[in-house]
Amino acid sequence: MSTDFSTEAVVVGAGVVGLAVARALAQSGREVLILEKNARIGEETSARNSEVIHAGIYYPKGSLKAKLCVEGRDRLYAFCESHNLPHKRLGKLIVATKPDQDQDLAAIRRKAADNGVTDLQPLNKAQIAALEPELTATGGLLSPSTGIIDSHAYMLALLGDAEAAGASLVRSAEVTSVALQNGSYRLTVCNAGETTTLGATLLVNCAGLWAPRLAGLIEPLASIHAPPTFLAKGNYATLNIRCPFRHLVYPVPEAGGLGVHLTLDMSGAARFGPDVEWLQIDDPGLIDYAVSQTVPTRFASRIAAYWPRITEEMLSPGYSGVRPKIGGLQDPNADFRIEGPATHGLNGLINLFGIESPGLTASLAIAATVEGMLRSA
Repeated sequence: MSTDFSTEAVVVGAGVVGLAVARALAQSGREVLILEKNARIGEETSARNSEVIHAGIYYPKGSLKAKLCVEGRDRLYAFCESHNLPHKRLGKLIVATKPDQDQDLAAIRRKAADNGVTDLQPLNKAQIAALEPELTATGGLLSPSTGIIDSHAYMLALLGDAEAAGASLVRSAEVTSVALQNGSYRLTVCNAGETTTLGATLLVNCAGLWAPRLAGLIEPLASIHAPPTFLAKGNYATLNIRCPFRHLVYPVPEAGGLGVHLTLDMSGAARFGPDVEWLQIDDPGLIDYAVSQTVPTRFASRIAAYWPRITEEMLSPGYSGVRPKIGGLQDPNADFRIEGPATHGLNGLINLFGIESPGLTASLAIAATVEGMLRSA
């Protein structure tokens, strides 16, 4: 098979993780081409989240999510400072609304400590009221290292760094087949109505929602190394009145997500969500991102558990995002999978699966991990 163009490394996917990986590879001296099937960078998961810099609290000890979140949090705050990116270290309150949830708070604190997050501060009812007078809670935890970021500015900064180091981005470029021949990956790419064959020694699959499907195209990757796709939609509601809160506010977590929590954007506007809505499809191309008009009604009763003043009239349907799950209902909090030759046996290939939250926070640590795996190989 002839090639129209060759490069050293191809990164598929220009979401926040793909851009971070491309930056790391380019800054290590590699020739890098980024392929993004959409017209804009970060158009899917990276643009449809809470924009929270997570502390690393909830994840199982020893998991990639725990390790890379804590490492990535520190890297991300440093990146924001060095690049003058909009961000705020607001802090987060995790609140219990029933006495029997006190044991949940204790478990969260232990899990956080196992992950190296030692700055959680237990709060009683009066202390929470002093910080946020409108909250109703029996107790809680304050996470001072949780913050928010302008994710779009962050992605542009990552792309700027990558391009400054020599990387190139091709938008509207969809990979339709991948074959390994003589130690080189041959990608068929559809772009602007034309088909191009691209050769690369290194291939990094950062396709997010599409990562399992892309892995399924790679010959001769065994099917066991292309996990099934499970899609969990998260809906958000926006607050129509001036927000009375200065901190992010999270209830005790629920299965598959962190509950309908309150986050703030850089302007101080508030949004609630996401919930967890498991979709009955496995094709990301069929996702309907519309938010139901019933969301304010459904959310108001859940928010009222910690903010009694809320009414559904204060809320409007906002936006939605979809988590790229790989475990489904049987394993809703499945760990990240970052798989290289040691796992699947194909030199020069890294697949990233299930990069949901805390993927944004962990992005720079994920990138360092991928670059290290390729360097070692």
